[in-house]
Amino acid sequence: MTPTKTVLVTGFEPFGGDERNPSQEIAAKLDGTLLHRRRVVGGVLPCGFGASRTALQQQIRRCRPELVICLGLAGGRNGITPERVAINVDDARIPDNAGQRPIDRPVVRGGPAAYFSTLPIKAIVATLRARAVPASVSQTAGTFVCNHVFYALMHQLRHQRRIRGGFIHVPFSAELARNGEPALELGQMVDAIAQAIEVSLRTRRDLRDEGGQVQ
Repeated sequence: MTPTKTVLVTGFEPFGGDERNPSQEIAAKLDGTLLHRRRVVGGVLPCGFGASRTALQQQIRRCRPELVICLGLAGGRNGITPERVAINVDDARIPDNAGQRPIDRPVVRGGPAAYFSTLPIKAIVATLRARAVPASVSQTAGTFVCNHVFYALMHQLRHQRRIRGGFIHVPFSAELARNGEPALELGQMVDAIAQAIEVSLRTRRDLRDEGGQVQ
């Protein structure tokens, strides 16, 4: 059966002096695969305020997905962390790849203070843990480009109830980790995000009793 629906998975280009970004590599590995009878489209976003939002909007318009999962790197975390909430604040401690460093600026002027993910984040965590993958729900996506993209995504989808979306942070890959930093093998993370996609496609109502969280 030829799939007629798509899932969009995005990752970021490298930033902060790194030569690689596992979020981009995961999206590339999943590009073109079939999951739950859907075709996965993997895309890459620039690590820049504004430019990342524009690129995401273009990719959504182009592939018209029913599910969007944006990925980002959270160095220092030790597992897969689906994000619960995006906030309407850009507040960068370092410049993005274009040299921009917004401080206390809204992602969308006049937009609501926050948007919640529409992914089944607790079901994703429970599924990954059952497969011995470190995972927890995160309560903050920060205020850098990851949160910028997460908020922009949910703002774009606010009137498109047929499309679910959210953001998942991944740790360093084993190839990138330095000085004993937490890391997972890239292949393990690819499999984990594939599982997250499948759970999101088949789960309409999230769990209510998964308590593992990362601040």
